[in-house]
Amino acid sequence: MASLLYGSGLRLMECLRLRVKDVDFKYRQITIRDGKGEKDRITMLPGALKEPLKLHLNKVKALHEKDLQDGYGEVYLPHALERKYPNANRDWGWQYVFPSAKRSIDPLSGKIRRHHIDESILQKAVKQAIKSGGISKVGSCHTLRHSFATHLLESGYDIRTIQELLGHKDLSTTMIYTHVLQQGGRGVVSPLDGIRIAIE
Repeated sequence: MASLLYGSGLRLMECLRLRVKDVDFKYRQITIRDGKGEKDRITMLPGALKEPLKLHLNKVKALHEKDLQDGYGEVYLPHALERKYPNANRDWGWQYVFPSAKRSIDPLSGKIRRHHIDESILQKAVKQAIKSGGISKVGSCHTLRHSFATHLLESGYDIRTIQELLGHKDLSTTMIYTHVLQQGGRGVVSPLDGIRIAIE
């Protein structure tokens, strides 16, 4: 999950609400449904996550099949889709990529379903990783998304592409990351450092 936040630029809840059908291994992309501002967007699926995610989904599918055998296997569907497609809530494609370990009662319908994992689990894991790594700076799940944008800018990708990948409505929101790149002397490399690099 943390790798997706950094590798795909996902927000925390976008990651947790990810459905199986929105992960495209062939085209190495992820479709984010109803992101911030209720808009869909497409971002990349990192090549490094392709096999680990496939292995993970094999385990999730086995869990879903066990739920179906036990008479459960339903998942929440957005925007009244449950009325339009009454059996879709049991389909594999609609299941959460990161399901909860336990089934629970859906407070809206009263049905027993398997929801996605609780956000506090990932938040605590990231906090623990920061602490274990001896990192003195404050960080969170959202820091990984910020790092995604900053590192793309450092790699030379244009601001409009990054805006689309992040799902920012306004370019000025994405432009904030350009300020992060400002180093001493407005990011200009000293000619002395340039000579030393050439010599080395």
